[in-house]
Amino acid sequence: MPVLVMKFGGTSVANLDRIRRAAKRVGVEVAKGYDVIVIVSAMSGKTNELVGWVGETSPMYDAREYDAVVSSGENVTAGLMALTLQEMDIPARSWQGWQVPLKTNSAHGAARIEEIPPENIMAKFGEGMKVAVVAGFQGISPEGRITTLGRGGSDTTAVAFAAAFDAERCDIYTDVDGVYTTDPRICQKARKLDRIAFEEMLELASLGAKVLQTRSVELAMRYNVKLRVLSSFEEQSDTAGTLICAEEDIMESNVVNGIAASREEAKMTLVTIADEPGIAASIFGPLSDAGVNVDMIIQNISEEGVTDMTFSCPIDQVKRAEKALGEARDAGKLTFEELAIDTEVCKVSAVGIGMRSQSGVAAKMFKVLSDEGINIKVIATSEIKISVLIERKYMELAVQALHDAFELEKA
Repeated sequence: MPVLVMKFGGTSVANLDRIRRAAKRVGVEVAKGYDVIVIVSAMSGKTNELVGWVGETSPMYDAREYDAVVSSGENVTAGLMALTLQEMDIPARSWQGWQVPLKTNSAHGAARIEEIPPENIMAKFGEGMKVAVVAGFQGISPEGRITTLGRGGSDTTAVAFAAAFDAERCDIYTDVDGVYTTDPRICQKARKLDRIAFEEMLELASLGAKVLQTRSVELAMRYNVKLRVLSSFEEQSDTAGTLICAEEDIMESNVVNGIAASREEAKMTLVTIADEPGIAASIFGPLSDAGVNVDMIIQNISEEGVTDMTFSCPIDQVKRAEKALGEARDAGKLTFEELAIDTEVCKVSAVGIGMRSQSGVAAKMFKVLSDEGINIKVIATSEIKISVLIERKYMELAVQALHDAFELEKA
């Protein structure tokens, strides 16, 4: 039988009624002849509750025990989903990560998937099981301990299973009905996309669109797993949601396919640093060691052997960056006159695979922002993306103006 992977997020299994609704969707696919692997998240809010309990019990907790606790939410959902399917006379059983086994490395709290042997589940399919309900977000380390994949890890679990079992498709059920040209809460003209290329979705996910976890899109692109994002609260159809697929599976695409915005950004500038070989390494080495996720980088023109270096990072990593750079200066590894920090900025990005073959996108974007009186602080580009850092108060205006300028409301 062909295999289909279906993943249900926390809001889709938030209570027993929603689990029953999800189970009915699984039943539809079983009736079509699929063997189904269902990946479930913890019920909405449960993981946060478990994380809170761990912190309250042990502020300096053992990461192995943290994983043992927080992974339990998915186990509960998997068992309840299997029971619900059995009540519908659908042969189903639940699987925890170690039973599959989903093998990971030993990085507790942020484990990476190393292997998913299909033999155990395929043997059960051969014995008549129609649905394997797998607890998402979890695996087992080489030491035999439960591991978790990090927040949003159930998306990654689902894609990894689709790759390991050569599934026909991986359906991600969530509380939105697909991927939009921009955030519908910011721009009322936002349009749901029928299809989007892996590269575009990866850029949008990393730039602030929270529909899918970035790691899951990376994995889907690497193994060419077709992903479909759709709502668990709307009527089901073969054309529902948004299909995320290879570029060659899309006949025609707009030059720009989406506008992403990230509100939680900060701009940091090291003033008066030496303009010499190795200076960038002496700045970004300590930041990397401190776990600071640096994005946009600009080095100003050198004057009399000194220059300035500007970079952006998530606003919740500013203190960490400040500490790392201060320690580097105290240790004599780096000298700078001042560290200027601006936490009132946001990042707005235009994304589209059509940029590869179309000129003038950057010029149009910059003119639109200029016409709205929006000053650009930092610019970063890639083959299919243009990102700018602007004042946060202009974020909604910038998104709406760019969405209109590139006519994204049109199919």
